[in-house]
Amino acid sequence: MQSQATGRHKTARAYGADRLRNKTARQAIIHAIGRDFNLTPLIAEAYFSQVSTYFSQHADVTLSTGQVCYEAVSASEPASKHIALAARVSVRLTLFDPQVDLTVLVEHGLAGLRRHRIMRMTREAIDQGALLSYEDLAMLLTISPATVRRDARALRKDGKVVMTRGWKHDMGPGTSHKAQIIDLFLKGYQFTEIELKTNHSETSVRRYLNDFIQVVALHHQGFSVAQIRQVSGFSERLTGEYIELYSHYDGKENDRLALLLEPASPEKGAPQEVTT
Repeated sequence: MQSQATGRHKTARAYGADRLRNKTARQAIIHAIGRDFNLTPLIAEAYFSQVSTYFSQHADVTLSTGQVCYEAVSASEPASKHIALAARVSVRLTLFDPQVDLTVLVEHGLAGLRRHRIMRMTREAIDQGALLSYEDLAMLLTISPATVRRDARALRKDGKVVMTRGWKHDMGPGTSHKAQIIDLFLKGYQFTEIELKTNHSETSVRRYLNDFIQVVALHHQGFSVAQIRQVSGFSERLTGEYIELYSHYDGKENDRLALLLEPASPEKGAPQEVTT
């Protein structure tokens, strides 16, 4: 074994493999980082690896025709947090979908198309863990923020939810949109109805339901709200809302709640993900 390793080392040296490895673009960048910031090669390589991670998260985004990549504020950030301090998420937004947008234009005119795009982009953003502001939408659609606000009011008057940072701020200390979605499900609304009422995709609704199941399962095991928050990563407010919803519907022979929690019985173990 040692002789094989020695042989490989001699072969690598004969072909100059180590020198060739140091001539890659990666090594050139690491060398430049070390030189420009007076860092050791090990620290410079660590910096390079971290920056590469940032790049893959924010810049290496595959787009389809009619889509743009946009930096939006993370949906997990409180609405009161200053924009300069808020975490960002790179999201793919569809500005133009010829298969749908042209039909909407013919049937509902320019205002209808604009509102359709507002609904689509805010939904796409929340599905990717971000929230757009009125200013974001104004920039993307090349209209004024005042126009976005008027459109949002018109859409809400029609019973549609426009998921923006302003909407989250307006909610104040009330029930979160996630708890509202769980409540609609437990009241018997179908996925398509919940999607229309909340402007969330079915994927998001199922994700919230699975989160709800996880919180209830931990609650059944005697975990406190603080402990559930630490284990699940959910906020204390959301955890409390989920437990409150469970307590409200528990014992009322709610078929939806039984469907969600039936696999959580002691005989069957932990609850399963929502798939139906």
